[in-house]
Amino acid sequence: MTFSSLFERSAPLDVSAPVLIGVVAIAALLSVPRLTWQWFGLFATLVHELGHAIAAILSGRVVHGIRIRRNHSGDAMSSGRPGFGAVLSGVFGYPAPAIVGAALLWSVFNGYTAIALFVGGVILILTLLVIRNLFGVLVVLASAGVAALLWFYASAEVRGYALLVLGVALLVGAVRGLVTVIGVHTSRRAQLQTSDAYLLYKSTGVPSPVWLLLFALLIGASLAVAVGSYLAR
Repeated sequence: MTFSSLFERSAPLDVSAPVLIGVVAIAALLSVPRLTWQWFGLFATLVHELGHAIAAILSGRVVHGIRIRRNHSGDAMSSGRPGFGAVLSGVFGYPAPAIVGAALLWSVFNGYTAIALFVGGVILILTLLVIRNLFGVLVVLASAGVAALLWFYASAEVRGYALLVLGVALLVGAVRGLVTVIGVHTSRRAQLQTSDAYLLYKSTGVPSPVWLLLFALLIGASLAVAVGSYLAR
């Protein structure tokens, strides 16, 4: 792929229903079994923390660093005036994988695979500027390496299917993350400090279930966009 072809709209990926079912099955294999999730979940955690960081930047806050840990936990540290910016940053963690997944599917089904891959690669490279632990650096480098291989060596069709699988896997991973955080609030309350919904409750006084519902609505809207992109292709 050349840079001059970056903004050219390619033929949208033509995916039949049986093939899509196969793609969903492959994506589920990445996001559901513990064996594969222990690896793919690290990328989902990176997207989660980038969701916090990008929302913080867009609301005028300053991002000081991101950490990704082997146990799938992470931190996105930012500072600024309390209020809207802090709330916005807190909200866009759990929904971030679903939003990115829906965006990838939209790009695949509308012929913008090249620019989606390019933008994702640029974001990953810029992320290296704010990663504050060695393991996080390794996760980002591995992700950027896969993006580079697709960019330089894969055909347009292979790139399309790769982003399709990745997008669906992120959507499945977002649902998994939502189920996990709901489980924290219902049966593993000793882990509440790990929940963005609980941290939002502590900072705003708005009950955690309200934030969980907002996460669910954003993830559900992303799923609707993804399905709509396929049906409108």
